[in-house]
Amino acid sequence: MDIQAAVTEAAGGDFRIETVRIDAPGPDQLLVRIVACGVCHTDMVMRDGALPVPFPAVFGHEGAGVVEAVGPGVSGLAPGDHVLLSFDSCGACPACHDHQPGYCPEFFPRNFLGALAPAQGGLWRGPERVGSNIFGQSAFATHALAHPRNVVKVDTDLPLHLLAPLGCGIQTGAGTVLETLKVGAGDTIAIFGAGAVGLAAVMAAGIAGAGRIALLDRHAHRLALGRELGATDIATSLEALSGPFDHIVDTTGVPALLGPAVDLLAARGTLALVGAYPSDPKLTVEASAIMSLGRRIVGVVEGGIDPQRFLPELIEHYRAGWLPMEKLVRTYPFAEIGRAVADSESGAVIKPVLLMEPGA
Repeated sequence: MDIQAAVTEAAGGDFRIETVRIDAPGPDQLLVRIVACGVCHTDMVMRDGALPVPFPAVFGHEGAGVVEAVGPGVSGLAPGDHVLLSFDSCGACPACHDHQPGYCPEFFPRNFLGALAPAQGGLWRGPERVGSNIFGQSAFATHALAHPRNVVKVDTDLPLHLLAPLGCGIQTGAGTVLETLKVGAGDTIAIFGAGAVGLAAVMAAGIAGAGRIALLDRHAHRLALGRELGATDIATSLEALSGPFDHIVDTTGVPALLGPAVDLLAARGTLALVGAYPSDPKLTVEASAIMSLGRRIVGVVEGGIDPQRFLPELIEHYRAGWLPMEKLVRTYPFAEIGRAVADSESGAVIKPVLLMEPGA
């Protein structure tokens, strides 16, 4: 059937809403009517060609909606189910079996290359195939084809427009704190960057009962929100932070911050690398500063979580008031995707969410 989708023609191009054709769901696929989709920094990274995505392409990977049809072999999901969409994985490798699908060896082709198995459906513009299946969804559209592994069923009373970002940015920040670092009561933590991922980390640190939660960012309004969400210390420069910290989470992707971050770690402290880092700069640290104090540096993809297990936990935190998503989200009609992206890139808005249905 014909749907509306935001197509990016080539690297560096705009998001242009066009009519495209979507196939019926094939094996291991389901068709989801997208109600809302968060705008994530990674969408801009892919748009700019920093990852080898298949242009022309439809991005969007924080989708939420309602199942309309299921393909052959899909069980446990049915038309009418309300769902959140997350990243895709194979479900059969050691990482997936360990509930660490972010480290699946097929993560890259399934989420960035838009790889499709034989007989699986995709998107078309006339006779031309449009790059789709990005993060197993391509949800900057009125409908998307997803997979059972990256679909999480949720209760119908939940606000999909607020919970859509749980599928990437929020689970990344919260998962890093609660699952990868396992921050404990009374621990000290510093978070670099007060975007959606960083603020999710702040809220998760509060859930964990951390004793001191420091937040670093250049934007005063983001720091003010961070304080409201639980940060005990705020700073606009690295020099203004006083350690030591048991945990440091870098969401900025700025390599120059990482060496000094190691010096702020306590003995046996851990630095978590969560940002989108450029490929050229190298991390330069003094080896003895790591070895002699038992410090650790760990890379984190998608929070190191399993969406099937972790998203329901986040929803419970939301219901309990520990994850006030309404303080992060600003909604935009799908037609205003350009403005939503610009507001995200400028730092004016923490988490833009597109509403695919007029009047939603």
